[in-house]
Amino acid sequence: MTRMTPFSSPLLLGFDAMEKTLERLAKSGDGYPPYNIERLRGPDGSTEKLRITLAVAGFAECDLDVTTEESQLVVRGRQSDDTEREFLHRGIAARQFQRCFVLADGMRVIGADLKNGLLSIDLDRPEAERQVRKINISVKD
Repeated sequence: MTRMTPFSSPLLLGFDAMEKTLERLAKSGDGYPPYNIERLRGPDGSTEKLRITLAVAGFAECDLDVTTEESQLVVRGRQSDDTEREFLHRGIAARQFQRCFVLADGMRVIGADLKNGLLSIDLDRPEAERQVRKINISVKD
């Protein structure tokens, strides 16, 4: 029995990678760390940027890794367990995480800042020029 997916339509050509990405995102149900996504307008009001802010309290810069892999922004955090300290109660766990964000075509990461336990990642999308291309039809009789 074949599996029917939203991308099975014969009108949607070449969307296989997007379907796999959506499946991968649906499986990642962990909500840690919490994050915000906000739209930032430039001084002229037309340029638009996005900022992703993740709450990463307790993580140092060396514990965090921000990369782009294919069309995804991947943020990883790994804290090392401090063996020199003796805890009577441990409510704040040294926890690992990986958070993925799918980037649209043309999105690029400008930079990342860590301040007061918040990791801010700025993105922008340069205006793409609209392309219209005429396809010549060859006649074979």
